[in-house]
Amino acid sequence: MTRVYTKIGDVFSVKLNKTTNKYFQFIARDLNQLNSDVIRAFKKVYPIKDNQDLSVIVQDEVEFYAHCFIKIGVKIGYWEKVGSTKELGNFENILFRTNNRYVLKENVIPGISLDWMVWKINDKNIKTMSELDEHSVKAELGLVVTPEDICERMKTGKYNFAYP
Repeated sequence: MTRVYTKIGDVFSVKLNKTTNKYFQFIARDLNQLNSDVIRAFKKVYPIKDNQDLSVIVQDEVEFYAHCFIKIGVKIGYWEKVGSTKELGNFENILFRTNNRYVLKENVIPGISLDWMVWKINDKNIKTMSELDEHSVKAELGLVVTPEDICERMKTGKYNFAYP
């Protein structure tokens, strides 16, 4: 099996169907979440063709940020590397959230949000709160999701699993 090499700045293409695709970029590794890869997925849909301009792609509006393991997605064939760029955007203020009760499988009641952790990428100051405030409720889901989950969200705009 061929070894997969990835580095921060790499851009990947995700096929949506036979004629279109979207892109995401590897922007960081988050020590707060299993040292997982953090990506920014872009909103614009492109026709499938060779040689898309990476400088244009990475200037696109970001649709979402997520934690995943990029190498697994490459090995399985969910996406392919199309190039790399040093332009990573500003991600200093991106928030992620996870629910301790969900993670620990304790008394999770669908639709009720209690016992949250909210953090920024690699920030040692992880904030805990019983309920999300108006700023934190907009935070990205902080779980490490599967390549299939990333593709689903890029195609439909949402994950295909329940989360409180």
